[in-house]
Amino acid sequence: MGDAEGFFERVDAGRFLATEYTRGPWDPGAQHAGPPAALLGRAVEDRPDARAGMRIARITYEILRPVPIGALEVATRVLRSGRGTEVVEASLTPGGGAAPVMVARALRIRVAEEAVPAVVPGPQVPPPGEAGAVPFFPVPWETGYHTAMEARFTQGAFVELGPGTCWMRMRVPLVAGEEIRPLDRVLVAADSGNGISSVLDYARFVFLNGDLTVHLHRHPVGEWACVESRTAVDAAGIGLVDARLHDEKGPIGRAAQSLFVAPR
Repeated sequence: MGDAEGFFERVDAGRFLATEYTRGPWDPGAQHAGPPAALLGRAVEDRPDARAGMRIARITYEILRPVPIGALEVATRVLRSGRGTEVVEASLTPGGGAAPVMVARALRIRVAEEAVPAVVPGPQVPPPGEAGAVPFFPVPWETGYHTAMEARFTQGAFVELGPGTCWMRMRVPLVAGEEIRPLDRVLVAADSGNGISSVLDYARFVFLNGDLTVHLHRHPVGEWACVESRTAVDAAGIGLVDARLHDEKGPIGRAAQSLFVAPR
């Protein structure tokens, strides 16, 4: 573990400093997409004009270019506001007037005032207590996302090809000195589906996602988030990661990533 106290340090209401815990596995100067995805999700929920009684049901991220480790600015705006739904856009921009590096669009749906019957889709995966802790695949630097997250597999492993089911838990807060929220835990883990269910040797191929979409039918609870992931790749070099998301109470939604695949 490094010396930082979170994935990000807050400078003020809309500015943050990314720490070494955000570092991804491919470039020492670039972030794993999970932490900035969670930061934008939090920005959607925390904006001053956020309507009470609404919840994120879907959030789609466009990863426009590698997210640098350094100073970042977060901005939000409402694109549509209706009686039962609203669409909010959040962007992440490096300092100095640069173009955004990641943009998210979130659909928030009004929570029903009267309870409706809950329907739980599909079986629950084995709990994290039945899974063993495993290391991430080899990373050429000591500190990064791979050390800030705890991972336990009930199926597969980072170093095995094929489908995988992995419970993940944050070892540090999203923002230093601030409480970890259940939504943070899910969004910081959801972008890992690609690595959890990789079907090609990472030493011979690159398989990078340019987007991430997360659907949530239930608000997550607890410390652990589970990504039950499958990957398909076409000979044209286009792939798709399809993942079911769980917490310790059961399924909570799905995540999908589009992949660019090519030989190294």
